Amino acid sequence: MKTLQTTFFLFVFVPLVNPAPPIQQESLQFYEYDTDLTMGSLIQQDYEMQSKDIRKDGTNVSLDTSLRLQADDSESNVPPTKDTNLPTCLLCVCLSGSVYCEEIDIEAVPPLPKETAYLYARFNKIKRIAVSDFADITTLRRIDFSGNRIEEIEDGAFSKLLLLEELSLAENRLLKLPILPPKLTTFNANQNRIKSRGIKANAFKKLTNLAYLYLGHNALESVPLNLPESLRILHLQYNNITTITDDTFCKSNNTRYIRTHMDEIRMEGNPILLAKHVNAFSCLRTLPVGTYY
Repeated sequence: MKTLQTTFFLFVFVPLVNPAPPIQQESLQFYEYDTDLTMGSLIQQDYEMQSKDIRKDGTNVSLDTSLRLQADDSESNVPPTKDTNLPTCLLCVCLSGSVYCEEIDIEAVPPLPKETAYLYARFNKIKRIAVSDFADITTLRRIDFSGNRIEEIEDGAFSKLLLLEELSLAENRLLKLPILPPKLTTFNANQNRIKSRGIKANAFKKLTNLAYLYLGHNALESVPLNLPESLRILHLQYNNITTITDDTFCKSNNTRYIRTHMDEIRMEGNPILLAKHVNAFSCLRTLPVGTYY
């Protein structure tokens, strides 16, 4: 009896229990999917926020690093100080009898090793040359003081340099020439402020080895007197020379005289008209460079 009741119950009521409609199932699945998107969106937003923070922090680090690098660069661009009180061969370069003291801002001639033969002290701030600078250095053969601020040279500063052959005082502020040593072959005083009264009448007469004389870009009013026979090159361009005599280069009392060694005379940039002084060049093998008409 009980078995029949159970069978009857299942037969009547089980068909009434139906599965959920497909739409409801899909809705449930959609709800779960949307939940996953929402969680993913939140995670992504959190990731983006962290990424922004990281990028922000990274920008700050890069800026700080850049500032530090700029500071390091600015420190490295500061020019090193120059200690002019160092021993000469630390301040300058000493090599096999040559001393190179170029562009180190020295204001006086440094003490030199006694065996110095060649001194290069170009482009410094030297204003004065004293007798004591070379008093004990008798081995010098070449001195170059080009590009300094020399205004004064004591009398006799070079008188003991009996072996000196080349001397350059170009690009300084000299108003007159010093007494020159006897064995000089090359003398350069271009680009100074020398006037004719700053050169003694016999300044070059006894320099029997002088071959190259450079006095261009000064304030000379006349050609220096008593130029030695050994002279080959003479530069007098861009001065204030207005006149030349028949004895300036030649000998007016000797028409057969020829100045055999002279190869070049430059006189351009002077107010003189050379064509008016033809007899002054009669002993020369080549005419001077300059204005003729």
